[in-house]
Amino acid sequence: MTTPALPATFTPLDLTLAGTPGRLHDLPALFGERLRRLPVTHRLLLENVLRCMQGAERAAAVQALLDWADTGRSEAEIEFQPGRVLMHDTTSTPALVDIAGLRDALAEAGADPARLNPVLPVDVSVDHSLAVEVFAQADAVAVNLGHEMRRNRERYQFLRWAAANLRGVRVNPPGTGIMHTLNIEQLATVATTEARDGATWFVPDMMIGTDSHTPMVNGLGVLGWGVGGLEAQTVMFGLPTLLRIPEVIGVRLVGRLGAGVLATDLALTVTQRLRAIGVSGEFVEFFGPGAAALSADDRCVLANMAPEYGATTGFFAPDEAVMQYLLRTGRPAAQVDLARAVLQRLGVWADPQATSEPTYTQVIEVDLGAVGLHIAGPRRPQDLLPLGAARATLAALGFAPQAQAATTTADGAQALPALPRHPVAVAAITSCTNTSSPALLVAAGLLARKARALGLKPPAWVKTSLTPGSPAAADYLARAGLLADLEAVGFGIAGFGCATCIGNPGPMLEVIRRGREAGAIHPVAVLSGNRNFPGRVHPDLDLGFLMSPPLVVAFALGGDAERDLSAEPVAHTPEGRPVMLAELWPSHAEIDAHLAQGLAAPDFGRAFAQASANPVWQALQAPQAARFPWSPASTQLRRPPFASAAPEWGPQLGHYTAQPLLVLGDDITTDHISPASAIPPDSRVADFLVARGERRDDLNVFASRRGNWEVMLRAAFHSKTLGNRLAPGAPVAHTLHVPSGTVAPLWEVAERYRQAGTAVVVVAGERYGTGSSRDWAAKGQRLLGIRAVLACSFERIHRSNLVGMGILPLRLPEGLHPDTLALQPGDTLEVHAPADTLAPRSPVPVTLRRADGREQAFTATAAVETQGEVALLRAGGVMPAILHKTLQTLS
Repeated sequence: MTTPALPATFTPLDLTLAGTPGRLHDLPALFGERLRRLPVTHRLLLENVLRCMQGAERAAAVQALLDWADTGRSEAEIEFQPGRVLMHDTTSTPALVDIAGLRDALAEAGADPARLNPVLPVDVSVDHSLAVEVFAQADAVAVNLGHEMRRNRERYQFLRWAAANLRGVRVNPPGTGIMHTLNIEQLATVATTEARDGATWFVPDMMIGTDSHTPMVNGLGVLGWGVGGLEAQTVMFGLPTLLRIPEVIGVRLVGRLGAGVLATDLALTVTQRLRAIGVSGEFVEFFGPGAAALSADDRCVLANMAPEYGATTGFFAPDEAVMQYLLRTGRPAAQVDLARAVLQRLGVWADPQATSEPTYTQVIEVDLGAVGLHIAGPRRPQDLLPLGAARATLAALGFAPQAQAATTTADGAQALPALPRHPVAVAAITSCTNTSSPALLVAAGLLARKARALGLKPPAWVKTSLTPGSPAAADYLARAGLLADLEAVGFGIAGFGCATCIGNPGPMLEVIRRGREAGAIHPVAVLSGNRNFPGRVHPDLDLGFLMSPPLVVAFALGGDAERDLSAEPVAHTPEGRPVMLAELWPSHAEIDAHLAQGLAAPDFGRAFAQASANPVWQALQAPQAARFPWSPASTQLRRPPFASAAPEWGPQLGHYTAQPLLVLGDDITTDHISPASAIPPDSRVADFLVARGERRDDLNVFASRRGNWEVMLRAAFHSKTLGNRLAPGAPVAHTLHVPSGTVAPLWEVAERYRQAGTAVVVVAGERYGTGSSRDWAAKGQRLLGIRAVLACSFERIHRSNLVGMGILPLRLPEGLHPDTLALQPGDTLEVHAPADTLAPRSPVPVTLRRADGREQAFTATAAVETQGEVALLRAGGVMPAILHKTLQTLS
């Protein structure tokens, strides 16, 4: 077809919207029908390109976006410049530690270190290290927060240094909730104004976050997605994100959710449907009459699961439901009126009366009315099951108890009933996915109320907890009269943070620990979270089911994960009467009535302000200096070696022969590569910390040590569930040193190869790096000297993080897999990847040389998406690139 000519100029329009004067690019006037053919995500990208790019490059990017609608695909690259960055403490700490290290490098080069500052607003949420040490007691919030402040005092002082000495960095203290809830309840404007080039511009809210669940804000019509801390660092310092114009999967939603079916059930269903068609990095945009029928809260639940269904975004176009959400969470009416006017004028407002659909790369349809009650697991979020399938699924694992389960605690003082084969060890209402939705928490409270009235309580072996995303949850649950009911069945609030969802459930109960060690039980976690990878919730739990908050309460009451709640009693009353789930399950009318009773707009701002005023946090003293004063005795903060101009941290491209350091299978997650759970007291990491003065019984979680590269080097690939085919049966985080034939800790083997001048690589299967946007999963590999990762496929954010650390991701050709390669000790890989020939998705010749002399040549593909990523690999990664750019600017 003939593409209509572009407008001769892209002159912005000056006008007044909702009483505010400003300017914008009038997309409908400029592009007419061509605009309506684009998905709303790409209309927002178009606005960003027009506002932020210039000259011929801008014209080419605009043309490429408009041409995208012809086929739903494009190889063209565009620049994207978000308006803000959101980070949580365990990604911001290493990122800010890197910046502190770069300031040192600048000073050592004779430059002023204070000149290095972010150029975008950066919000930090301190939410990721809270652990559920105590539960089901009135002072649980205070006790757990106290442990948090004591254990992380040094790290929090560093964050306060960053907020005081780095322009634009704001730290939201512990207790203010989960970063994604903070984003939707406090930070998101949906549309606002900004000063640019001496003028006031109307702009849609666009952002990136250093967490894979950043797309939660897509439920409000805010375009944003998750990146690794390394990519965020480039954006912080004014470098745009380069992206190939994404393909977009359109999900047409029709119908309405049936009686008793909740947003969690829909999110798990969509996760299964989209993973089944192979979504991997595409944008997803929801539309249709079913989308309009969902509340903004429900949309956020669905959008939040984007990384679980493999997408970069899970976007809903904004509409009046979003405006009502903003008002309900305390936004000023004038701000909401402005957002509505800007979005409508830009042509990015949802249009339920549209007679035609935008172009999508692919469209699937989901009938909301066909969705039932679901759980997912027991090891992946996309493994959707009907509610009644838990028994058959666990039975199929074939676990046979090897001993009688313990019936007393360690001191023998408290008799306990015999444990089932698959007891519920952890029952957690947790995660931004579900605890940010008042409707889902109210549903859990209503089920708890009915259970309480019948005298039901969880068995003594179940560790229960409620950790909402927002401190406002305590207010609206109390006002609805449901907080006491939740407390009565063990689900009192234990804190405001990610907690169990991120792997911080605290210690297992003694009876569970002893039963598992004896082989008497195979315990299970049930949680309202978003991930259930083996070891994710707790290193000793490899089974977990995802489900809605009320189902978590129901499974906790039964205590047996192998129970079919669709046909069997949840539990029995003290008198012995069986209680079925239907007797406890709340109706939509009950939920709506209690929401109306509980919600009050002023709660959200007031609760956040009260939590921000945490006196212990405010009393923390932070150094006042342009350079951070590193302490050589610190076990939490050390200057990172890669934030340096030293040659060894430069580019790694080239032609080389490498030893495989690890040979892995499918679904290697970032939890496998860089764990976030509690540091095992009997591990070599623990030995390292104890030798430096730490208590073996109070080592905190791995995430709290991400500012110390020496700890994180030793933590690389520290997972009981990781199978290294190069050294089957080796201890955790060990591998084979081929020349000597010895098995040793991974970092020691890597150091021996480095000293010998031997390159090392990793070989893996499908979906390498799935899970959290954990930059340490890439940093740890760079510290191990890994030059390339050869895998069948990569998850998007981890692939980007590898590039950001100067590690080349290589996609194995179709038909090759660690299974078919069958690598043996002594096999080597010759990689031909010189810097001058590398290009996006370019072929990379590889030769496998067997120990017996045979050779096998194949062509891998550089999993590199943009010229910007090529430039980063040629520089050696993000930090050398930032350092070089800054020194050039200051010279």
